[in-house]
Amino acid sequence: MSPTGDWDFAWDMALVQCESLLLYCAVSAVFMGSALHKLIRNKVKIEHACVCGLLSLLIVALVCFYLLSRSIGLTIFILSCITYYISIPVRDLLPTKDKAVLITGCDSGLGHALAKHLDELGVLVFASVLDKKGQGAEELRRICSSRLSIIQLDVTDSEQIKAACSEIKGRLQGLWGIVHNAGVIGYIADGELLPISLYKQCMDVNFFGAAHVTKTFLPLLRKAKGRLICISSMAGHVPIPRLAAYAASKAALTMYCAVMRQDLIKWGVKVAAVHPSGFKTNIYDSHENLSSQNRNILDSLMPDVKEDYGEEYLETFKDLHHEMFATSSSDLTPVLEDVCHALLARNPHFSYTPGRFAHFIPCLFRNFPLWVYDHFAKKIFQIHRNILPRSLQLSQTKNWRS
Repeated sequence: MSPTGDWDFAWDMALVQCESLLLYCAVSAVFMGSALHKLIRNKVKIEHACVCGLLSLLIVALVCFYLLSRSIGLTIFILSCITYYISIPVRDLLPTKDKAVLITGCDSGLGHALAKHLDELGVLVFASVLDKKGQGAEELRRICSSRLSIIQLDVTDSEQIKAACSEIKGRLQGLWGIVHNAGVIGYIADGELLPISLYKQCMDVNFFGAAHVTKTFLPLLRKAKGRLICISSMAGHVPIPRLAAYAASKAALTMYCAVMRQDLIKWGVKVAAVHPSGFKTNIYDSHENLSSQNRNILDSLMPDVKEDYGEEYLETFKDLHHEMFATSSSDLTPVLEDVCHALLARNPHFSYTPGRFAHFIPCLFRNFPLWVYDHFAKKIFQIHRNILPRSLQLSQTKNWRS
């Protein structure tokens, strides 16, 4: 073949490649525009948008472009794009009429806001509180519609749980939803320093209370083929320093929720766990109560433990609650939207992660070396304090001198 013929052949091949590239770009542009519109319209979050699917599409495009003929490659790529588009979840919500939902922990914070929000949507809300005459209960009576009912319910009190169930059973044939929101965080400090009573308190409220309420109300929930929603925490599936008691109880709740999802499938009951990151709620105790807890913890420590940690290190925990509260988000909308989706969507997700870093941090923990997670955890949770326990300071000083 002459040089001119070689040049013409190369030029023709280049034109074919350019045409193929333009076709792939056109298909990609149409797909991305359509997919983005559907994602935004249905308020699909990044964790539910199947990022792995997008990466797979990219690999498919490269394989089709470089290894297959234009007609076969484009056909496979277009079919892959259509498959992904169809898989994007649609925000299809059920009507709220005749939907009754029990929410625990409505005195303040998230439960209080959720009771108001669901009442506005037309849901028949049973807002359980620790004090029916308290400020939170009075505000719900004043602001919400006559549909909302205030229920006296301490999730650690078996008699109150039975009484609440009897009260609701007397008014309904079935209960559409239970939202386990009641929770305590206890005191933030190194796990060794926390008294066993605090571990028990967190487990009693955050886990055993939810399990007890679920067991008691499940016959009503099964009749309605309803929804069981557990408000867990990001701390329930990733380790967050100085939250040993709280994190252990939320991890138990998360796994309980996962198992109940499997157990209740046959009954038509759908289960979801919500893992929020930091939000400003009343789970963070008052300054007076924290000071009292701090004194109690100091008094309960063994002399050798107190000596190893030192007064200076122990005093640093006083302000940790307020620092966490200050860096938390005051906008509860992401959590409210996720809970409503879990309650009312025809096809709810099992896991929701509302809030800043709520999806990123678990991905970091599961998919990267632990030292990477530990490094980011220090930055994100602001736990990189310069003060070490007293015995470690002394050991460090000796090492420097030697």
